[in-house]
Amino acid sequence: MALNEIESALNDVRQRIAKALQSRAQSDNHCEPRLVAVSKLKSKEYVIKAYECGQKHFGENYIQEMEEKSRDAEVLEKCPEIKWHFIGSIQRNKINRLLNTHNLYMIETISSNAIAEEINKKLEKTGLTLKVMVQVNTSGEENKSGIEPKDVTSLVSFILNNCPNLDFVGLMTIGAFDHDYNEGPNPDFQCLVDCRDEVVTNLKLEKKLELSMGMSNDFEHAIQMGSTNVRVGSTIFGARPVKS
Repeated sequence: MALNEIESALNDVRQRIAKALQSRAQSDNHCEPRLVAVSKLKSKEYVIKAYECGQKHFGENYIQEMEEKSRDAEVLEKCPEIKWHFIGSIQRNKINRLLNTHNLYMIETISSNAIAEEINKKLEKTGLTLKVMVQVNTSGEENKSGIEPKDVTSLVSFILNNCPNLDFVGLMTIGAFDHDYNEGPNPDFQCLVDCRDEVVTNLKLEKKLELSMGMSNDFEHAIQMGSTNVRVGSTIFGARPVKS
């Protein structure tokens, strides 16, 4: 996709989000979902152009790429209010680089006590807090990261009780790519909704928890099922190059 097509693509996605929100159940939160533009493997020029079109939240899957983009002199100058979301697998030996991201807003992929504890320990030294989500492997696919649904309450409880520098805000999942919507709602999204309800009940939480679910191929359906955070990449930026 050419740079001059990004504004039109962004506007189209925003209109689709608004339309999907209108068909959400009345009992669900009707606040417009947050759009995270996934810029992995795209050059900084794509990030800058989308930012100039009003996009503030960006997602990256690779720690090194996010750190480098966030600290690029041109990005720092032209995107002062950018908010970075990390949405990839977390390697313990790269946590320092992850936390070195400038304007890091949220880590969406906490999936173990050990990772949560290590990130919290690093943050304690700085006195900073950071928004986090717990990633749930709702599809049970071996090639996907995330904790099993049955263990979600335990991990959330650990974060709340042992990681004061982590601000737990919700749950994240990647739905199966091959779901046939003619057969009904995506069971992965329903599973995340159920996990959210279970956590709130078991831990007696009063605040509303976010649901990060939905990507380019299914974000409208995810919104209809209650998503508050959608991660859209190729629909905004075009097909990605093959990672070298």
